[in-house]
Amino acid sequence: MTETATSELDDSFHVFDTTLRDGAQREGINLTVADKLAIARHLDDFGVGFIEGGWPGANPRDTEFFARAQAEIDFRNARLVAFGATRRAGAKAAEDPQVRALVQSGAPVVTLVAKSHDRHVELALRTTLEENLEMVRDTVSYLRSEGRRVFVDCEHFFDGYRANPEYAKAVVRAAAEAGADVVILCDTNGGMLPAQIHAVVATVLADTGARLGIHAQDDTGCAVANTLAAVDAGATHVQCTANGYGERVGNANLFPVVAALELKYGKKVLPDGKLRETTRISHAIAEVVNLTPSTHQPYVGVSAFAHKAGLHASAIKVDPDLYQHIDPELVGNTMRMLVSDMAGRASIELKGKELGIDLGGDRELVGRVVERVKERELKGYTYEAADASFELLLRAEVEGRPLKYFDVESWRAIVEDRPDGTHANEATVKLWAKSERIVATAEGNGPVNALDRALRVALEKIYPQLAKLDLVDYKVRILEGKHGTQSTTRVLISTSDGTGEWSTVGVAENVIAASWQALEDAYTYGLLRAGVEPAE
Repeated sequence: MTETATSELDDSFHVFDTTLRDGAQREGINLTVADKLAIARHLDDFGVGFIEGGWPGANPRDTEFFARAQAEIDFRNARLVAFGATRRAGAKAAEDPQVRALVQSGAPVVTLVAKSHDRHVELALRTTLEENLEMVRDTVSYLRSEGRRVFVDCEHFFDGYRANPEYAKAVVRAAAEAGADVVILCDTNGGMLPAQIHAVVATVLADTGARLGIHAQDDTGCAVANTLAAVDAGATHVQCTANGYGERVGNANLFPVVAALELKYGKKVLPDGKLRETTRISHAIAEVVNLTPSTHQPYVGVSAFAHKAGLHASAIKVDPDLYQHIDPELVGNTMRMLVSDMAGRASIELKGKELGIDLGGDRELVGRVVERVKERELKGYTYEAADASFELLLRAEVEGRPLKYFDVESWRAIVEDRPDGTHANEATVKLWAKSERIVATAEGNGPVNALDRALRVALEKIYPQLAKLDLVDYKVRILEGKHGTQSTTRVLISTSDGTGEWSTVGVAENVIAASWQALEDAYTYGLLRAGVEPAE
């Protein structure tokens, strides 16, 4: 058994993460051992106190994870936790193979799941209520004798408490008296509400004297609120998952819970400086599980501190706190100003400042930009989703002319339907760059891809910086106003140069023409980012 964590925090309050076990039950998540190791490193870096790694002995992957985690990870803040169940009915804990596997995992802490709902004991375990209590006592006592710290998850506790409160409390007492450090009350079905959670936790704490924790599922959308309600009632151990991953609709989200505890409750639950890592850790774990980070997630979403309304912008210009509940930098996020047809002067001025463009208090200039944005958004452009296109528009108004690295003479895209059922896509681009006329032709797997390749062929010899550019996303939307193939089309393109990503927009009745506009902006902005001087 290894216990290497050296967290500066005391043991008075626990942040317990179960992403690697409960979070991994989310539909669409299938973690390899390498994935679990990567997530464990992120969580330890964030500063959680406990990381539940899975159920050793239940499957080869979790068994391998525990062996490798202790050999390959030098835990600085977290202690590794093995998850398992109480012994089988009628057996002895010391002789139960799955209980012995918990000891053999080497994890210094074990979480046991125990039945606390009388109907589950009788129907699922098919044993007596007294034998279930003995299963809890025996398993906890055995693991304690093996030098393990033990937490007990009381499964379906709140539903069980509603059905038979005295028995549910008896399970809590049995676990605590046998040596469990914390007894966790689990809202396994996720059906409870904050006031109910508070009332039950307060009563159980008063009646049993046990140290209590909370494990909340999010089926009512209240998992974070329920977790904080339990803390208000006296719970000192919170179980969460990164980004709220979990079965059905998920678990209490680690990041809002921790942020609320630190910033709203004033509890020190992370090592110094780690709260500022919140956004980075959230997004890093999302990358490992291969799920797109939620843009509207509290605290860490890219839209969490994004402001669109002109009224908000006017107030934020005076004092950002007027429309923000915290300074976003506290959780490693940033404030963003969105530019749209709702934009007023303050929105444009703040966005210019964000982009590093000095508008110099020029009211006439700012007014022109506001009107230009509203005029173009009426036609279908969207600048809140295309910051790069907006920056090019803003620079054009400031400089009095568009930013130009090349002038397009013409372009065309051809789709050939062949007799064998296949299609050929070819594009030709004619342009001028640095006083040189260039004609380039390329093929692609679609007309837009062919145009992208032709433009790249035409420009790369003159601007080698474009070799780094990669089109990473392409979205098409048919706008309202007309029907079917006669509708106006909006295209959004996301481009990366390996160090950053930006979005551009094009609008036209022809999807290829809209795509070309977005491509032109994408290449122009890429050259601007690369520090290339525009043509005179």
